[in-house]
Amino acid sequence: MRNLKITLEYDGAGYYGWQVQTRAHNTIQATLEKTLRSILKEKIDLIGSGRTDSGVHALSQVANFKTSSSIPVRRLGLALNALLPHDIVVTSVKQVAHDFHAIRSARSKVYRYFILNRSYSSALLAGRAYFYKLPLDIKLMRKAAAALVGRHDFKAFSASATKAKTTVRTIKKINIKRIPYNPLGLSVKRRERPLIVIDIESEGFLYNMVRNIVGTLIDIGRKRIPAHDIKRILHSKDRGLAGPTAPAQGLFLIKINY
Repeated sequence: MRNLKITLEYDGAGYYGWQVQTRAHNTIQATLEKTLRSILKEKIDLIGSGRTDSGVHALSQVANFKTSSSIPVRRLGLALNALLPHDIVVTSVKQVAHDFHAIRSARSKVYRYFILNRSYSSALLAGRAYFYKLPLDIKLMRKAAAALVGRHDFKAFSASATKAKTTVRTIKKINIKRIPYNPLGLSVKRRERPLIVIDIESEGFLYNMVRNIVGTLIDIGRKRIPAHDIKRILHSKDRGLAGPTAPAQGLFLIKINY
């Protein structure tokens, strides 16, 4: 019995998130398991590193599964990419130690959120960035984000329907920057940096935690919420005091650290 680790990227727009659901909804996990079963001719129980929500994308999702098949990993990767839909791509298949577990072996995860912050939208970024045309003060957003780094109770930034045993999490880093919008490598104006990129690294995340943090930071950047109020919101544990949930299309799972 081998333990295989799969790394993949996907466009989550056409899926109801990662996890298999009891209802007949199309998910990344269900699609991948079905394709693996057709290749390996055996039941596959795929363990994903994280349950990305409906519409959320991934640049480096990780999953593992046990198999009795002796198919070489390179051939398996080629077969998967030949049969999977175009919006799911396997970038690596490796045999790993028997005790490797995509969730339990992970030390941290990094999510990235894209905000297109200018007066007009983008045809190329549609579905992959949140278009927000009103001005945002990135300095205020950074000041507020700094207060979230560390070990805290993030109940105020969790979905109200969360089933987590505890809402305490440790955020290791939050980086916020502006970058040029340069998808085709064309020259851009030196001062034109309409893309706001928010990277959040944590040992683990609550349901909708990243999107709720981003929505709150947007309200702070828009000066609807004072930057210093972030501590009050955090300590209140009241979801109603935080900002709205940012749309799913701007969110990417970009890295799992093992």
